[in-house]
Amino acid sequence: MLQLLGDQLIRSPRLAVFELVKNAYDADATNVEVALEGLGTTEPTITVEDNGEGMSLEIIRDIWFVPGHEHRKDQKSENRRSKLGRLPMGDKGVGRFAVHRLGNIVELTTRAEGKKEVFVRLDWPAILKNKFLEDARVKIIERDPKIFIGDKTGTKIVVSSLRDVIWSRGDLRRLNRDITSICSPFEGPDEFEIDFRVPGRESELEGIPDAATMMDRAIWKFSFEFDGDDFSWSYRFQPPPHLSKKVAGREKESSPNEPLLLPKQLLDEDAKSKDTIVADKDTITGIGPIRGEFYVYDRDKKVLGALTEQQLLTRFLNENGGVRVYRDGVRVYNYGEEDDDWLGLDHARFQTPTVRISRNIMLGSVQIQMQPSSELTEKTNREGFVENDAYKRLRAMVVGAIRVLETERKIDKDAIRKATRDPKQIEADKITDPIANLRRLAKRHKVDEVLEPSIAKLEKNYGELRETMLQAGLSGLGLATVFHEVQHGVNILHRRVAAGASLDEILEDTKELVQLLNGISGLLRQNDRTNVSARDMVSKARLASMIRFKKHRVALVSPILHEEQEDFQVKVNTRLLVGALTNLLDNSFYWLRARWPARAPDAEETPRKIYIGRSDDYEKGPALVIADTGPGFQDDPDTLTEPFFTRRPEGMGLGLYYVNMVMQLTGGYLVFPEPGDVDIPEEFDGSVMALVFPEK
Repeated sequence: MLQLLGDQLIRSPRLAVFELVKNAYDADATNVEVALEGLGTTEPTITVEDNGEGMSLEIIRDIWFVPGHEHRKDQKSENRRSKLGRLPMGDKGVGRFAVHRLGNIVELTTRAEGKKEVFVRLDWPAILKNKFLEDARVKIIERDPKIFIGDKTGTKIVVSSLRDVIWSRGDLRRLNRDITSICSPFEGPDEFEIDFRVPGRESELEGIPDAATMMDRAIWKFSFEFDGDDFSWSYRFQPPPHLSKKVAGREKESSPNEPLLLPKQLLDEDAKSKDTIVADKDTITGIGPIRGEFYVYDRDKKVLGALTEQQLLTRFLNENGGVRVYRDGVRVYNYGEEDDDWLGLDHARFQTPTVRISRNIMLGSVQIQMQPSSELTEKTNREGFVENDAYKRLRAMVVGAIRVLETERKIDKDAIRKATRDPKQIEADKITDPIANLRRLAKRHKVDEVLEPSIAKLEKNYGELRETMLQAGLSGLGLATVFHEVQHGVNILHRRVAAGASLDEILEDTKELVQLLNGISGLLRQNDRTNVSARDMVSKARLASMIRFKKHRVALVSPILHEEQEDFQVKVNTRLLVGALTNLLDNSFYWLRARWPARAPDAEETPRKIYIGRSDDYEKGPALVIADTGPGFQDDPDTLTEPFFTRRPEGMGLGLYYVNMVMQLTGGYLVFPEPGDVDIPEEFDGSVMALVFPEK
C-alpha cells in the first residue's frame, strides 16, 4: 500500500524530490542539499539532507510511519507557527510517500534537539516477501550521533536501488529548475537555501540562465495587489534598445477606486447569477489578499532577433513560461509547468492572437498567504488545488488582472508593430494566425488530410477579399466585420475538432465558413443604404436590448424616443446602424455594472442610466448622443477605435471599431465629446459618444 501510494500520488521522480524538499521546509530547515550520485553506474543514489528540526524515535514510530496522520493539519488549523514563523505546506500526511516513489532501498537518519540520532532502513524487496502485514518488520535504531554530531539536528534520506536509473541532461536541468523554484523569487522565505549537486555531470547544469537576469530582459513588467477593497497595479513598458528611438517607453498606475473586473465564464454558475463582475471582499473569502508579478516578452523575430541572448531567452521561456503560485513564498506544484495552463492563457491566445498573452512569452507568479487561504486545498496527488469555488474565484481574479496587463500591452505592442512591420501584414495576421492554429489542431487530431482543402480555400478567399478591400481603400472599414465573422467561424470549427466531432459535422462547418467569405462583401454595398428615421433606429435598438435593460436595472432616458426632441432622417444600412447602436448599449450595460455593482431594488431609483438624444452641436449635421453614468473612458479616441482594444476581461475589442466602421460607411463620424461639450443632463458623467450624420 505504501509503495502504491507513492506510485499513484507522485507522478514523477522530479515531483518526488520536490516533495522531500517541501518536507524539509515544513521541518524548519534553512538549508537543503540534494545530490544525485553514481548516475551511469550500477549503484546510483538520491540524497536529500536538511538541517531542520529532525525527528525523534517517537515521531518516527507514531507519525512518520502512520499514513494520513494529521499533526501538520492540526498545526496549520491552530496557526501554530514554527520557530522561523512558518506554517506547514503539507497537511494530509501523504507527502512522505514520495520517498517510496524514488527507489526500493530507503535509509533515513534523523535527529531532534536533545535526542539521540535515529536510523531506519527500508528494504522493500525484503518487506514484500511477507504475505501479511503483521509479519513485516522494520527496525528503528537509536544511536549516538554519527551524522548530526554535536548540537546539529536535521534529516538525511538516501535512496538507492532507484526505480528511474536513467537521468538525461534535460531531466537533470528540469529537476534543478523544480527544486530551485520552490521559493518565490519575489517574497520567498528569507532563510531557505537549496544546493543541487550531480557529481561527475556538473557540465550538464552549466549555462542555465539566471531567473533574475532573464526577468530584467522583459519588455513589459506588471504587478498588482487586491485585498478585497483596493485593486492597485503598476505597468511599465521599456522598448528594446534597437527600437528606443522609434517607440517611446511608458509607465502607468491604477486610478483611485479602480475595480478588479472578473471574467464571469471562469466563475461558478452560482456566482454568475449574482450579476457580479467586480471583485470584492466576498471574492477573496477563503483566499485572502493576492499579489502578482508578470514579466512579458516579445518573440517576434524583428524584436527578439536583435538581442544577443535570443536563443538563451527563447529556451528559458520555453522551459519556464507560465504563471506559478506561491503560498507563504513556497511554490504550489504544478502551476507553471509545461503541461499546465491553469489560467487558459494559450486558449485565449488562440481566440484573439493579437491581444492575449500566451504562456511562452510570460514569466509570472501569484502570491497568497497560508492562513487566510483555508479554502484552497491542495490535491492529494500534488497537482494544484482542488477545483472548488475558491479556486475558481482565485483564477478569475488573476485572469482579470492579466486582462489589464493585456490591454495596456496592446497599446505599446501596436506601436512596436507599426515601427517594425508592414501595416498590411498586421491586418493579415489577425486571420492567418487562427488559421495556422487550426491547421496545427487538425494535424494533432489526424484530420488534416480531410480538412486541408477547405482550410486552404478559406485562406485563399480571405486573401482575395482582403486584397479587394485594400485596393478599394476599405481595409479600415470592412476588415473588422470580416474578421469578426471569420474568427467566430474558426472558433466554432476549432471546438468541433477539439471535441472529436464527426468528419461530416466538421466539413459542414467548414463549408459554411467558406460560403460566408463568398458573400460577406455584400455588407459594404452602397446600394443597401436607404433613408430612415433616427427615432425608428433608436426604437429598434431599444427593443433589441429590452431584456437587458430590465435584467440589469438600467434606466433609459431618451428625449428623441419620447418625441421631446425633433426626429431627423439618415441614409444608412438599417441593419448596420441598429447593430452599431446595440454595440454601444452593450458597452454601457457592462460598465454601468462595473461602476455600480449593487443593483437598485427599484428601476426608478437606479444609478445605472443611459441617455440617447439628438444634438445640434455639430456644424456638419445632427447627431445621436449616447451617454451613461458609468466610469467613462480613460483612453484617447484613436485607441478606443483600434480593433481588438478593450478593457473588458471577456471583450473582443471590436465593438467601437465596428461602430466607427459603420459611421464611415454612411459618410458620418463617431466622436467622443467631453460631458460638457454637448447639451445632455449633468448626471451623465460617464462615457459620451456622438454619431454625427452630415446633411450633405
